[in-house]
Amino acid sequence: MNGTSLNAARRARELSEIAGGLRVDLLVVGGGVTGAGVALDAASRGLSVCLVEARDLAFGTSRWSSKLVHGGLRYLAHGDVGLAYESAAERGVLMTTVAPHLVRALPQVVPLYGGRGGVVLAGLVAGDVLRRAAGTPTSLLPAPRRISAPETVALAPGLRRGGLRGGLLGFDGQLVDDARLVVALARTAAGFGARVLTRVRALHVHRDGADVRDERSGAEFGIRARAVVNATGVWAGELVDSVRLRPSRGTHLVLAADRVDIRHTAVTIPIPGATNRFALLLPQDDGRVYLGLTDEPVSGPLPDVPEAPASDVDFLLDVASSVLATTLRRDDVLGAFAGLRPLVAGGSAATRSADLSRRHAVVTSPSGVVTVVGGKLTTYRRMAADAVDATGLAGSGSRTRRIPLVGAADRHILSTVDATERLVFRYGTEAARVAALGALDPAFSVPVADGSMVTAAEVVWAVRHEGALDADDVLDRRTRIGLVRSDRVAAEPAVTDLVTRSLTGLSDE
Repeated sequence: MNGTSLNAARRARELSEIAGGLRVDLLVVGGGVTGAGVALDAASRGLSVCLVEARDLAFGTSRWSSKLVHGGLRYLAHGDVGLAYESAAERGVLMTTVAPHLVRALPQVVPLYGGRGGVVLAGLVAGDVLRRAAGTPTSLLPAPRRISAPETVALAPGLRRGGLRGGLLGFDGQLVDDARLVVALARTAAGFGARVLTRVRALHVHRDGADVRDERSGAEFGIRARAVVNATGVWAGELVDSVRLRPSRGTHLVLAADRVDIRHTAVTIPIPGATNRFALLLPQDDGRVYLGLTDEPVSGPLPDVPEAPASDVDFLLDVASSVLATTLRRDDVLGAFAGLRPLVAGGSAATRSADLSRRHAVVTSPSGVVTVVGGKLTTYRRMAADAVDATGLAGSGSRTRRIPLVGAADRHILSTVDATERLVFRYGTEAARVAALGALDPAFSVPVADGSMVTAAEVVWAVRHEGALDADDVLDRRTRIGLVRSDRVAAEPAVTDLVTRSLTGLSDE
């Protein structure tokens, strides 16, 4: 437990060691899914590792995904069988070994109102062939099939009945929370000895390390390393100016499940006028539904936290309303979030961002810094392995295919954990320890706000073991309370008080 725990006391100790001149094998810049994956890959191969992140774990693009671990169906549509197979294989690894507590099967219905049913079914069948080739059992992801109109409505009651001819039912992987995957990666890396330092900004990187600033104290110092990996995603070009990206914005809306009447089965909606593009209604376990996803090019300065423009909101509401019994309006939107994809520049300037490859690239700059860009959340492990290989430091191959993240276990074992299903889905085998905090102190079993499912125990756990340093870390990344502004406002006082008291307790240890 202590070996994987991230907290303020550990950060202070390891920051002092690094600032004092300790040299590491590998410095990783960036605390998203790729950077945390690189840190775990390198540390598990026996390298000494330091990861620095200017803000918090999963602060950037990694927390703004659709929270899908998908089998690459869209890549098949573009004819990229290799990338589709890679996605299917990595999905299987996550669901069976690496993070079965965080990834579960998600049924998805494609309602059929007109044509394209045969084409979509062919794609689903081809995706299932890749699922079998990757070795993922049907007990986890059943084969796709055509279903009747009554069965389609039974699975997704909110669909418009008029003109519905039936549907197609397929299955994919769903992350309970993308930010929690990043935290689990970072903690597992810490268990292998990696130093994970949030609130440390890289000002300049070079072959032998970086100049950084502790954002909490303002102190600047150098970090010495044998190699450096730039894993800052869409911001990679700000550290290594030879990196060329074409960022793309993906927007999601947060809706009430009661409003759209979609609760357990996702709905895949063909976008009118587009051959291979779909929108998604993705049910969550907190009574909310995420509606996404746009794919719009972005130019100019990159914001730390992208905004969802009105044009994206209107587009998504119109697409969803085309298949729902209810016409959605702006006042139905409880919240919105947008992320920036770090797509590798390619093709002509006229090439749509939706048509750019989702393959990743690992490049070494003239200064010797290794940069990993592109790719997607599902294949983070392959990206990380390629980046570590490119440093030339590792004497052995990647081991992460066989390394469970903290909390991971066989599904049978997870079913025996003495905690609620909700906690098990987020904490795995550690869920019993989170629940035990509430048993030790009844105040910790109380939700942080009326109507919230998040308890005080989860806030305390986030500070003691998951590296949360302030209330924002808890509200926006260790939990997803912050996605809906009214929820955030209601929970912030209790969360702030709990974080303050928990941090004080750590400083007294």
